[in-house]
Order: sequence, then structure tokens, then C-alpha cells
Amino acid sequence: MPLQRNFLLSAFHAALAAADPRNLLPAHLPSPPKGRTLVVGGGKAAASMARAVEELWPPNAPLSGLVVTRYQHGLPLTRIEVIEASHPLPDGCGAEAASRMLEEIARLTPDDLLLVLISGGGSSLLALPVEGVTLKELRAATKSLLACGASIREINTVRKHLTRFSGGQVAALSKAPVRALILSDVVGDDPTYIASGPCAPDPDTFSDALALLQRHAIMPPAAVNDHLQRGLRGEIADTPKPGDPRFAKVENRIIGSARASLTAVQTWLQQQGVRVINLGEVEGESRSVANAHAERIRQEAKHGGLPIALLSGGETTVTVRNANGRGGRNTEYLLALGLALRDLDRICAIACDTDGIDGTENNAGAVWTPDTLARAESAGLDAAALLEANDAYGLFSVLNDLVITGPTRTNVNDFRMALVY
Repeated sequence: MPLQRNFLLSAFHAALAAADPRNLLPAHLPSPPKGRTLVVGGGKAAASMARAVEELWPPNAPLSGLVVTRYQHGLPLTRIEVIEASHPLPDGCGAEAASRMLEEIARLTPDDLLLVLISGGGSSLLALPVEGVTLKELRAATKSLLACGASIREINTVRKHLTRFSGGQVAALSKAPVRALILSDVVGDDPTYIASGPCAPDPDTFSDALALLQRHAIMPPAAVNDHLQRGLRGEIADTPKPGDPRFAKVENRIIGSARASLTAVQTWLQQQGVRVINLGEVEGESRSVANAHAERIRQEAKHGGLPIALLSGGETTVTVRNANGRGGRNTEYLLALGLALRDLDRICAIACDTDGIDGTENNAGAVWTPDTLARAESAGLDAAALLEANDAYGLFSVLNDLVITGPTRTNVNDFRMALVY
């Protein structure tokens, strides 16, 4: 079904174009300060954001800095150093980079400017543990949160209280004015939760972090629990809170988001004569979201004109039942959606992560065409069993229906579209 596949991919590429830092940064860069400009930051889009800054910054204005991005997401730059590190579990490269950034920030003066480039993935890539907690222990706590189906907000509430680069601590350290340019991968676009909010005041507390671990029945390493308990008792200062005067010199700007990308795709689809239902950003278990969307599609297809597209973004979660499964949240959603709509003949769909990586494999996501289940059966694949085994990747891989982009160097979270024609 090449026509359906090409149409789906064109919609996804429209979403990516709307989140490309080269298209977004020019409108948000400040003028050079009296002193020097230091660029720091992290995330899956950090290298492409830094490249855009280099291309636009006046050649005679002092500019230096360091950003950290995921392995294989770097770019060769001349004025800003790019370091690659591990995601979603942190490693020593990211921790060392974050430490170097904090040292440079502490040297800034009021005549300088701190330009912070933030995108999804920054929490892991800039994970410099607090004193008394090792990187290994931080990794263990992060791994447990990822596996239990915790939302990104919940994960970052905990990480903000276990790391030194998050929860407003970067902005609070700087004597220079701060402008944070942010590509949002968080539902609602709250800077507090994007990459754990290095430049945003943190409303969450040690008590919140402990409550989340308890709610998800996570027993963290002893050092992690001890640190959070000490914070609860007031023995350790909490992260900077709303109203802290140090944020008077700080500006957090959202320059790209899932909402903006969905709007761009909606416009493109309407130009093609497609009726669009834009659900905006969605959270929840991948399978539950897929089932809800399947029901909405049935109702709309029954009562409205065709073709019709159902769009959504945001970030679903997967509760891992099979540790050997290879399905990311997008392929899991797509397989669940396809199974729920298996009786519809003229349905195709796509679900991809805009960063190019769905889960732990090499794909951004996958596409679904009207003959997907028939081809799966011919290949001897049990689609329902693979879904139960958290191995949607296994099905789409055999069918050559994976979407493989390589690193997109942006990140506004997931893009999902179901089309009835």
C-alpha cells in the first residue's frame, strides 16, 4: 500500500519540519550582551539548537559553551562544544558535562548572558547526582520509574530532587541574565517539567518525590531514599521555588511543541481535503489510549464525511510485562489500534516519536495499512500475542513497516494519526 504509506510519512515529515530548530530559533535569539554569551544545555535537540545559534550569532560577538546530546545525535560545531551521552539512563559523560557547565555558569557576571538550550531527554543527559548519591544509584531509580509506567512529570519530579542541574538550580546559580529556549516534549508545555526544568522554579518538593515512589511501589537504593528523607526533614535545602527573587532575571521561552506540530499537520491535511479531528496532547497507557481512539474513529467515520484524520500528540506510557519485548510506546499503540479496528477496511495509521527513537530500538515508530493483519497472518505472526508480549516491534519489523529516520535532532514527543478514507 505505497500510496497510504507515503501519505502517512508526509504527514509525519510535516510535524518534524514544524519542530526543526533551524526554523524556530531565529525569532527567539536575544541581542548579544555587553559581556560574553555562554551557551549550555542538553537534550536530543541540543546539537541542532546549538548549530542554529552558531549560524545566527554575530561573528564578532563573544560566544562559547557546551551542550550535551544523545549518542549519535551530535554535530560538528566551532564555537560551542557538543558532547554525547547516554539516554534514557544517564552515564558519566553526561554527568561530567553537567559539572563543567555549572563551573562555567558560576563564573558569569551581570554583564554576560546565559543562553540555555533545553529539549526532551535533558534530564538523563544532564543527570549530575546530588552529593551522597552515585550515578549507579541514580540509574537504578530512573530504571525503576521507566519500567513501572510512570509519566514523564512523575519521573522528573523525582529526578529534580536527585540531581544538581535541574529544578531551577541552573538559573539560580547564574549572576547573568538567563534566557532558556525550550523545545517542549511535555504535555502542557510547563518549563518546570521539560528536561526537569533547569531554569524554572520548582513547585515540587521532597515530599512529592517520596510519595511518587511509594505510589508506584518503588523501593529505591538506600542512598536515594536517605537523601529524600533528609530533604523531607529539612536537613537539605529544597529546589528553588516560585517567587524566589533569583528568577527575576530569567526568561523561559517555549519555541516548539507538540501542539504547534499538530497544528501544522492539521493545516497540511486540510489542504489535501481531509477532515481533521485534532485531539491535542494525550497521556495514558498506550493500549488504553489506542482503544479510546479506535472508538472515536468508529463514531466519526459513521457520522461524518470521509476522508477523516484523527491526530494526537503527547506521550503515552507502557507498563512492561515482558522484559524481552521490543515494542516502544508508539508501536504498542499502533498495534493495539489496528487490532481494535480490524473490521474496518479503509483505515491506515502512523505512530512515531519525533526524536526518531521509539523505545530502545532503531525506529521512530511504524505505519499501519489496510492489509497489515493479512500480511502478518501470511508471515505466521500472531499479532495479539505479540502485543501481549510487548513486542510490537517484532511484527512491524518482519512486515517492513517500521519508520526509520535516524536521529531527527528534535523532540516534541509523539505524533499519531489515524486516517479513514
